[in-house]
Amino acid sequence: MTETEAANELMRLAREIARHNRLYHADDSPEVSDAEYDALVRRNAALEAAFPQLVRADSPSRLVGHEVAASPLSKVTHAVRMMSLDNAFADDEVEEFVARVRRYLNLPDDAAVAMTAEDKIDGLSCSLRYERGKLVRAATRGDGQVGEDVTPNVAHIADIPQMLHGEVPDLFEIRGEVYMAKQDFTALNAGQAERGEKVFANPRNAAAGSLRQKDASVTASRPLRFLAHGWGATSAVPEATQFAMMQRIAAWGVPVSPYLVRCENAAQMLQHYRTIEAARADLPYDIDGVVYKVDRLDWQERLGFVAKAPRWAIARKFPAEQAQTTLEAIDIQVGRTGKLTPVGRLTPVTVGGVVVANVTLHNRDEIARLGVRPGDRVTIQRAGDVIPQVVENLTRDAPRAAYDFPDHCPECGSEAVAEEGEVDVRCTGGLICPAQRTERLKHFVSRAALDIEGLGEKTIDEFFAAGWLESPADIFRLRTRRAEILEREGWKDKSVDNLLAAIEAKRTPDAARLLFGLGIRHVGAVTARDLLKRFVTLERLREMAHSSPDRGGGPALLVEGHAPGDATSPASSSPLVPLHHPAASREATRPTRSLSLAPPPRAGEELLSIDGIGPAVAEALHDFFHEQHNRDVWDDLLSEVSPPDYVVETRDSAVAGKTVVFTGKLETISRDEAKAQAERLGAKAAGSVSAKTDLVVAGPGAGSKLKQAAALGIEVIDEAGWAEIVKAAG
Repeated sequence: MTETEAANELMRLAREIARHNRLYHADDSPEVSDAEYDALVRRNAALEAAFPQLVRADSPSRLVGHEVAASPLSKVTHAVRMMSLDNAFADDEVEEFVARVRRYLNLPDDAAVAMTAEDKIDGLSCSLRYERGKLVRAATRGDGQVGEDVTPNVAHIADIPQMLHGEVPDLFEIRGEVYMAKQDFTALNAGQAERGEKVFANPRNAAAGSLRQKDASVTASRPLRFLAHGWGATSAVPEATQFAMMQRIAAWGVPVSPYLVRCENAAQMLQHYRTIEAARADLPYDIDGVVYKVDRLDWQERLGFVAKAPRWAIARKFPAEQAQTTLEAIDIQVGRTGKLTPVGRLTPVTVGGVVVANVTLHNRDEIARLGVRPGDRVTIQRAGDVIPQVVENLTRDAPRAAYDFPDHCPECGSEAVAEEGEVDVRCTGGLICPAQRTERLKHFVSRAALDIEGLGEKTIDEFFAAGWLESPADIFRLRTRRAEILEREGWKDKSVDNLLAAIEAKRTPDAARLLFGLGIRHVGAVTARDLLKRFVTLERLREMAHSSPDRGGGPALLVEGHAPGDATSPASSSPLVPLHHPAASREATRPTRSLSLAPPPRAGEELLSIDGIGPAVAEALHDFFHEQHNRDVWDDLLSEVSPPDYVVETRDSAVAGKTVVFTGKLETISRDEAKAQAERLGAKAAGSVSAKTDLVVAGPGAGSKLKQAAALGIEVIDEAGWAEIVKAAG
């Protein structure tokens, strides 16, 4: 692997791991198993070891958890950082950990290194601050430096005493895991389902969602528990070893693991791991491994920490638990982006103490890889005790026909295709597909698109259910339903008038925002502006993008390979999907776009001449306007709104006529807003650094682009410096 390839891979891993950290720690809704996440982390670590000069500021090896997002809970800065743990996945890695401790402490090879060993509970990390024995504050881990204040909430957890027993240091922070027992989790979910409320995916998510409540009475109604595993800030540590200190915490009245033991050597450590692994299914709570810690506290102090973990501790992770069952059926679910996701319906089976009846089959290629069909006997696992997945098809050689993945949407009957290079099959129905329609409408009114205040997700769902909203144009016809809206619960004269006024204010919308709001695949907010800067009017853009044989020129074949459209814009993960030309050449039984219709030469040349516009954008625009139902939606919308010609007003500035690149995390404005500012100042916002670049604006986490700028001698400023340039331009 070249250094450039490694830098790109590290950038991808940093973004992907950060996303999964946010989903797990902040949103309590993980999308991948622990095993898949751990594989990403190991890959990142291996690349950093091979290319230490490429370690990024936002490297996963330096970060703990995830920053606290917008939350009704107050933020708390930890006096002592709450660290993560390095992982081991095999016996020899545990033995190497012991040997590494000996080498660091310069101990003889045969020197005894005692360790504590305890089960690693799968809960939400929490720090309890006691002053003179009284609980004064409780906080979640957050990103290790800043967490959320949950003091009123933990008051309702019986395992957490408000006062510690016996003689206690003036200040002592006890750290551990808030969790939910398996039996309590089952009962909670049954009650949630009966009331039609949210059902939690697993006990860890249930515990996290229950603890992080603004209303402490909700937490009080949930059966949460706590186990201590260590400590943070303290005015004194009254014991000399980890094991003795944990016994002291238990004596103060805080529960610790019943499986906490002291081991004299690696053999005992591995034996205790197997003891806990054998008891795992019968434990009242979920665990995902065993944690080892150097017992002597003076040795812990000498060993210290690496970027995000102590050198004196490691977690030996469990392999995923497995079970066998029958795949009874494969259902196709259509997501908000039009993606067709196959879901396996199983004969219910218990895995890791949880009854599993459904399993994701991910996509068409995964079904083909496994060779699964209804009736097959399969092995499943709850990898990391989170997401069930099929590991093996035990009857793939049975004489049954292969599963035929649908090439039409089960919701609306529109063609379903996968673009070249993509594994996901997507419905092309767009606004005519009921599975996508409301999400497309929500995107249309979102802040980055038309930004209609008061028309939020719940309102769109309500009006859609009432039959009032079918397409974007219907939004502007809501004025005729004022009396009907007033009849609905929660609506008053003022709120209705405010909503209708906000809608009327968008009758002359910004053309680029309107184009972005339509959700054409690959056309993000920045790409929409780039297109309108060239074509000025939406009608001119339509003329260039739309082609058909009777309009002359005929369609041209688009060569294989797509350039990214607008990867940094919100549309890269937009809930609005493209509407493809149904006559495009595809295999009948495998709907993949290998050769497809593209704009005729004149349109294609003009579109591709625009900086930042590649074949994928040109094709997506052509496909959109080639579909009659898209043109109908377009015409209907333009009968209600009148976007003015798109003219970018520029001002004299220090960057007029220059090329600017933004890199790293911008903290006060979005990337799109920064690029728009650059355009207004007469500058060109580019996506990569080259010899033509005049200025680089670098935020935290800037990586390879910053290094490239330094190598080329390009001026680099921070976000504050950019703000000064904008301010000076008036």
